[in-house]
Amino acid sequence: MKDINTKTIYEPDKFIKMGSFASWKEMAISLFQSRELIWRLFVRDFSAKYRQSLLGILWALLNPIITVGIFVFLNRAGILNIGETSVPYPVFALIGLSIYGIFSTGLSVCSSSIIGAGSMVVKINFPKISLVIASMGQSVVDFLVRLALVIILFIIYGIAPQWTFLIFPFTVLPLVLLTLGLGLILSLLAGVFRDVIHLVSFFTTLFLFMMPVLYPAPQAGIFAALNAWNPLAHLIIGCRDLLISGSFSDPRSFLWASVFSIFLFLISWRIFFISESRIVERV
Repeated sequence: MKDINTKTIYEPDKFIKMGSFASWKEMAISLFQSRELIWRLFVRDFSAKYRQSLLGILWALLNPIITVGIFVFLNRAGILNIGETSVPYPVFALIGLSIYGIFSTGLSVCSSSIIGAGSMVVKINFPKISLVIASMGQSVVDFLVRLALVIILFIIYGIAPQWTFLIFPFTVLPLVLLTLGLGLILSLLAGVFRDVIHLVSFFTTLFLFMMPVLYPAPQAGIFAALNAWNPLAHLIIGCRDLLISGSFSDPRSFLWASVFSIFLFLISWRIFFISESRIVERV
């Protein structure tokens, strides 16, 4: 008879010793059992982020509003030529920024989640993936807040939302998985090389201008060639198309980008579980 006082000890190294199927099963069980911990970490991070802040979560709205405002001014002043958009440009740009924010904010907080926990990761034995997933929750909340602003702009400009608006939050799931997959790997690398945090900030800013976030997807040129093989670009375009027109302009590209995101997440998840016990020793 099993002793009711028996406790399960978290041992990340045991995944290396198991067979492939058994280790995936244990990884899934471990993640499921960590759901309450993930929630508590998310609430802690969310409270800490906006503690002693006068505007609180409104900062999630101010950043995209200011960015869109700058690009609207540059476009109307003739400094930039954004081109034709299917909806008024402020709506188009805000949707793009809201979707891209899942990636940029998520990658930033996920990559710094392990080292940000400090001595906690060394002194307490728990699944470290909980820190990464809880951090990702911050970008999802910011996205939902910005989505409310998108709805307001739809009303202001008299745009009738498509029925796909109801399922739109679910279509960003591949983007969340892509961000988590990259975030898991970068959180491990950041434990060894602190420069990773600064590189993430640099590249997320660079990608904002290289990819069709604030402008329609180019049909020719170097950016068109680069975006053709960029899963992130296809996910952003696909999600925005679904919200605006109710359908995907390029469903095949969105599908392969989604499949790629799922595989990247699964591979990163596996690598993270195998490596976390060794990386946290360097934090």
